[in-house]
Amino acid sequence: MGVDTVPANAGKITNWCKDYWEALHPHSSGGAYLNFIMNEGQDRIKASYKHNYDRLTTIKKKYDPDGLFFVHHGVGSEDWNTDGFTRLT
Repeated sequence: MGVDTVPANAGKITNWCKDYWEALHPHSSGGAYLNFIMNEGQDRIKASYKHNYDRLTTIKKKYDPDGLFFVHHGVGSEDWNTDGFTRLT
């Protein structure tokens, strides 16, 4: 993540970060530190949990059938709007 006091550099920094990630990704394990994920989509979240996502979804539905416990980018977050206040299902 880059920080610059000049707003005009935002696009350049964003592009550099995305290019860097794309170059390294083929050599990584494919996961992510979920606190650093922005609005990258549900596919990125599922990929971060790897083969555990379906198992964790089953467990969440068993112990939290009403979806009371919610965390951005967590298992079951696809049921919520990105604002975290509006349930989609």
